[in-house]
Order: sequence, then C-alpha cells, then structure tokens
Amino acid sequence: MNLVIVVPCYNEEEVLPETSRQLHVIIEELRLARKITAGRILYVDDGSRDKTWSLIESLSTEYPEISGLKLAHNVGHQQALWAGMEWAAVHADAIVSIDADLQDDVRAIISMVDDYHRGMDIVYGVRKERNKDTLFKKYTALFFYRFMQFLGGDIVYNHADFRLMSQRALQALMSFPERNLFLRGLVCSLGFPSSIVYYDRQERFAGESKYPFSKMLSFALDGITSFSVKPLRYIVVLGILFILVSLAVIIYGVIIYMDGKAIQGWTSLLVSIWFIGGCILTSIGIIGEYVGKLYKEVKRRPRYFIEKEVNLF
Repeated sequence: MNLVIVVPCYNEEEVLPETSRQLHVIIEELRLARKITAGRILYVDDGSRDKTWSLIESLSTEYPEISGLKLAHNVGHQQALWAGMEWAAVHADAIVSIDADLQDDVRAIISMVDDYHRGMDIVYGVRKERNKDTLFKKYTALFFYRFMQFLGGDIVYNHADFRLMSQRALQALMSFPERNLFLRGLVCSLGFPSSIVYYDRQERFAGESKYPFSKMLSFALDGITSFSVKPLRYIVVLGILFILVSLAVIIYGVIIYMDGKAIQGWTSLLVSIWFIGGCILTSIGIIGEYVGKLYKEVKRRPRYFIEKEVNLF
C-alpha cells in the first residue's frame, strides 16, 4: 500500500518543522509494521506570503518522503486540498488529508490505515467533543450541522477534512466537475464503504487560525447552498404565507371601513413594512447566492495553477 498524506498550507512556517517530524514518525511506524509499503507527505502551499515554501524545500532534503506543490495564487483551503488529492489520485493507493496545524491527532492515521485494510474506502476522522471551543463556536457549529441535516445535506457531525480515502473513492471524487467545493459534503455523497475514527482535537501547535469568523460563515454558506435547494423552496412558501396574511389584512380593512371606523395602527404598519422588506431582501440575497454559484460554474475557470514542485515522482 502506497500512502500519501496531503497537507494544505497557508502561512504555516511556525508549525511545519514539528508537523513534518510527527508525520515522519507515523509513516515510519506504519512502514515498520508493514501496514504500508511506501509513504509520502505532500505539502500544498496555497500561495503563502511567509517562508512556508522555502521551509518545504529544505524539509524535503531532510526527509526524503516530503514533497511539495506551490500554487501560483491563494485559491483557498478546499481548492488547495483538491490540488493535492488530484496529484495523489494517480500516485497513491490511499490518501490521508490533514491540516498542518496539528490540531488533528496524527496518531489517528494508524487507525485509519487499519480500517482501510479491513475494506473501508473512506475513514472519517471525527472529534470526540468540543469542550475546548468557546460557547459561541460550539453552538454555532452544532447549529450548522443540524441545519445541514435539516436541509437534506449528507454530512458527518464534527468531521472536517481529516479523512482517509482509497484510490477508487478518490478517483470518483475527482469526477465531480464543480468549482464550488464543499469536500466534507461531496465525500459523504460518494457512498463507498466508510467508517469513523474518533480522536481528541488539540490546541493549535503554533501560529494563528486561518479560519476567522468571516471565513467560517462564508464556508458555511457555501456548504448550505452547494447541497440543497430547499432555501429557494422556503422563499416560495414564505411568499405564499405573506399573500395569505395580506388577504386577511385586506378583508379586515374593508370590513372596518364599511363600519365607518378609521384604520389605526401606524406602529404595526411600520413594523410590517420593515419585516416584509427584510424578508424580501433576504430572499433576493439567497437567490443571488445561487446565481453567483452558477456564474462561477459556467465560466469553468481552472481551479489552480502550479508554480513550483519539489521532490515529486
């Protein structure tokens, strides 16, 4: 079994040496146990502005199993991960994707490989709990997963992008043509035999998080709009509801007018205008989100360009 560990990187100079050391230990342990015949660590530099790429070049001389792809421009975590997986789909029997920050437990890779040998094509790394998260992050994450399930999205709770995939599962994933990537949803839709490995998520080893709240919100919106058209259907239901309410108000207005009574309630009228106006703007925004995705898809622009390579086969 030839295993490739794909690690997308963006400004990770502070953590890369330790990440390389820990992943090297895992590969050697797997090789000595004869669970793999060969192992490789593939770093994908997503247009970093620090010394990430120069570190990858120097680490590739220190560790023969380290390779690197440098993307010409910052294209985002999902696209960078795709670039590494696309290369590995041709050269590996299985891949493990993991972030460079060492928050995911590298020891879980051993259990993933064991499940692969038991016939699993996909092994999801799932964190056991969120006790170390802030209350805000914990409950917004819970809301996101529950909301995705409510909309019909097939997604594993508390799973990010730490997973093992066999070559056939990976090649099936590569057949998806869309540019708007939400990999944790796409992988779940493949349907191959899968299992779960639970692990304790650690604090970031060094550096700063590359996912502030704004990026997390954008990522959540991508996930919702990539896997469900239910928000569009809810807009129709909301429109019908407003029509029924307006008919009831019209009938009420006609009745009190015929009784010779003045129509009162400027406050309720103002609130209604603001409420309906807000719903209309929200509906337009949801429709615009889908139209924007169509705009990106029909252009069919390349996902990425590779500027440099190091130590590839």
